[in-house]
Amino acid sequence: MTRERRSTSFYILAAFFTLFVLFLYGPMLTIFILSFQGENGGLTFPMNGFSFHWFGNLFEQQAVGDFGGSFTRSLKLGLIVMVVTVVVSFMAGLAFRKRFRGDSVIFYLAIASLIVPSILISLGIGLLFNIIEWQPQWFTSALGAHLTWTFPFGLLIMFAVFNRFDPSYEEAARDLGASNWQTIQYVVLPMVGPSLIGVAMFSFTLSYDEFARTLMTAGALNTLPLEIYGMTTNVTTPVLYALGTVTTGFSFLVIGIALGSVMILRRRKGQKA
Repeated sequence: MTRERRSTSFYILAAFFTLFVLFLYGPMLTIFILSFQGENGGLTFPMNGFSFHWFGNLFEQQAVGDFGGSFTRSLKLGLIVMVVTVVVSFMAGLAFRKRFRGDSVIFYLAIASLIVPSILISLGIGLLFNIIEWQPQWFTSALGAHLTWTFPFGLLIMFAVFNRFDPSYEEAARDLGASNWQTIQYVVLPMVGPSLIGVAMFSFTLSYDEFARTLMTAGALNTLPLEIYGMTTNVTTPVLYALGTVTTGFSFLVIGIALGSVMILRRRKGQKA
């Protein structure tokens, strides 16, 4: 039995994928390893021992940086953005199922921010708040800036979901006497639930990691990405890597919770079927 010889294009694509994986996970792995430096370790290799010293140092008083405050602000901002994006995207998806006057204009206005450089969005919102003499804050101007980034993605996802949604399920529920709200609660929401969880995860992670649109809109109090960026020029110990490892682990935790929720919903749906 002879093995089929692979084409040259296979090896080219394999090499490209290998480089992609290295560029994607190489820096993350490097930071993860260096975060376990010994107490006298530096910011580069070689490793000087192995310890959890710098993780413990995160929770101590720092001369530079406010880890706890910036993490709390990023977490709160991400949760607010997530809730608003999910609710508005779902409602917009329902509304756009039927054509109405001006729907195309509203749609293109909603997704226009995707093609505008993020730093220009941040600059524009910051200047607007200065003109109207409002102080930029992470829960006002930064919230608006983040929604210009997350809402278009949520809208596009819900459009794709409702484009494949069979309206006969809703018609059957109404024939059985269900009201409009009961139809949404017991028919529509369970069917699009996994997609809404995806929108929630996507919007939260985009907001939690966002730097450019927060740069000029967060005001005097930094979010975590801004705090980390500011620390790169002042902190000379692996505590910065420890912070990166913790925040990366938190991001993976959020993804795991979202995937677990989707699996639970699908299992319950299968049991009911």
